[in-house]
Amino acid sequence: MIMSAKTIGIPDGTEVRIPLGKLKKSPKNARRTPHSGAAIEALAASIAVKGILQNLVVEPEVDGEGAATGFFCVTIGEGRRLAQLLRVKRKEIKKNEPIRCVIDTANDPHEISLDENVTRERMHPADEFEAFRKLSDERGLGVEEIAARFGVTAHVVRQRLRLGAVSPKLVQLYRDGELTLEQLMAFAITDDHGRQEAVYERLPFDPDAATIRRLLTESHVAATDRRARFVGLEAYTEAGGTVLRDLFTEDCGGYLEDVSLLDLLVTAKLGREADNLRAAEGWRWTEAHLDFPHAHGLRRVYPHPVELSAEDQASLQAVQTELDRLTEQHQTAEELPDDVDARLGELETEIERLEAKRQAYDPADVARGGAFVVLNHDGTVRVERGFIRPEDEKPHAETGHEGDAQAAKEEGEGGVEAAHDGEEEESASDDEDEDQRLSDALVRDLTAHRTLGLRLNLSEQPDVAIVAVTHALAVQIFYFGANAHVVGIQPMKTDLAVHAVGIEDTAAGKAWSDRHANWARQMPKDASGLWEFVTGLDHDSRMSLFAHCAALTVNAVKLPFDRRPRALAAARHLAEAVALDMTGYWRPTVGSYLGRVTKAGILEAVREGVSEEAAECLSGMKKAEMAAAAEQLLAPTGWLPSLLRTARTDDRADAPDDAQGSASCLEAAE
Repeated sequence: MIMSAKTIGIPDGTEVRIPLGKLKKSPKNARRTPHSGAAIEALAASIAVKGILQNLVVEPEVDGEGAATGFFCVTIGEGRRLAQLLRVKRKEIKKNEPIRCVIDTANDPHEISLDENVTRERMHPADEFEAFRKLSDERGLGVEEIAARFGVTAHVVRQRLRLGAVSPKLVQLYRDGELTLEQLMAFAITDDHGRQEAVYERLPFDPDAATIRRLLTESHVAATDRRARFVGLEAYTEAGGTVLRDLFTEDCGGYLEDVSLLDLLVTAKLGREADNLRAAEGWRWTEAHLDFPHAHGLRRVYPHPVELSAEDQASLQAVQTELDRLTEQHQTAEELPDDVDARLGELETEIERLEAKRQAYDPADVARGGAFVVLNHDGTVRVERGFIRPEDEKPHAETGHEGDAQAAKEEGEGGVEAAHDGEEEESASDDEDEDQRLSDALVRDLTAHRTLGLRLNLSEQPDVAIVAVTHALAVQIFYFGANAHVVGIQPMKTDLAVHAVGIEDTAAGKAWSDRHANWARQMPKDASGLWEFVTGLDHDSRMSLFAHCAALTVNAVKLPFDRRPRALAAARHLAEAVALDMTGYWRPTVGSYLGRVTKAGILEAVREGVSEEAAECLSGMKKAEMAAAAEQLLAPTGWLPSLLRTARTDDRADAPDDAQGSASCLEAAE
């Protein structure tokens, strides 16, 4: 029956239909915390498809004199009432839609409201996952349709379907309490039951979810891998590759399953880049490599400064003038118009292109030389130009077997290797002509005395000693196989890229490479002219070259098997002597440090760099979230791990105080 405002005297337990507009929230309802918006959405979606499955329990409202007001207070079912009001707002039903209710005047409204919310047990989550899976498999309902029927997002449905597809053996372990929900979600990254169960058998005691995911994806490649970024997910999937997605964590694009296909695509694309470079720049050869082949043993040439053509000079002047004009016009603007911003970017790109023409390789070097096309650690292409193969050297070049062996040795040990032609030796001097008329024994005797004289005189002339040492270092670093040094000092170079992946791509790595290339461009092409080059430098420039050559030999890398504590102690003294401040070269990020230490290590870093309170804020997080939050907190602090600290820069006055740390902590946690 349809209730009206005048209906009175309804027996207890009667089922009636009451207009929605006559229902009110009961002041005696035990639930004080409002229903969440998501819960009301879900109820509204369910009611729209299946109707109200459970009657509301109500009691008649009476006024102060005990007379019925015609309204009814909802003791049980307030969420359903709110869901119907939401449907009214959406114009799905009318505001007086009849609602099935049961009149209850015998029980205490507060108690039965409490009873309704307390004395019930939710179905086990595993049952829920399997029930969703059944809707999909047996009834053929799609993800969007299931989401609409239950008022949840499509993503939630996909998550439940994925959990419902986990191996029944593992689901039963979850039911029995031997696996946590977090661990089950980790297993759901793949739907291969055999693989899931095999990984479970390999697990250590009580593994975390990250360990499970790592084991399940150890034969895959993350979408953040440089190869995946270089090829692109779209190209990979178009070629038939499949991507494994983790619906329960931020997987940054997922995991590529077909590694062989990915490597094939990378090789093909790098090969095309190498072919295009050869065609565009005219090199004799180009080679594509995933990593730069440090041990190639080839001599290297560098570009030299050249004058811009009149046409390019005029173009550069015009572009620079326009850039200056636009910059001046908009220097006070808080935000540039889109068209102006775009134009400024075009002008800056054109200036870079024209400025690059100020450096050029010798056409003869291009005709006989080549370049390596390699994949950077950020997924971009890197080109290293100017390498000369032994078979392409000019006749009478000053190389030979000994020089090639030394070149290969230095190439394997050094980071950036430079070279110039060790073209023809100086013409024989009169002394060398005389050598031919003397016996070998006498030549050795005389030159030994001369060497002793050189030592005595050089020991008294430090300025000349600096020239000789600088010459000896430079000729071996910049000229492969020249064998043109008289001072018996040999630079020993350590390839840092072997010990720190991606170090060449850092700002510091690029700065060193540019500095080395700048010196290489200034060197005379023939090693025989190097002495005059060094002596011709002013004092500051000569000392700068000496320092550069000496710096290339520094090796403070600590290896597991190292037994050189005195050398590492000397490295600490050197750091103090040069006032090394590693905050200019290194930052604690997830990739560089925080993701590679334990949670305790992360908290210790935050405790030292920010505050105890900030560390406490992060202590309850999962490791991935903790590392990301710590990166944000530590970014402005200048914190360094102990291995990177220099005694003179250990105590930092700019470290944030506790209040700053607390604020940062809250922001990071949000």
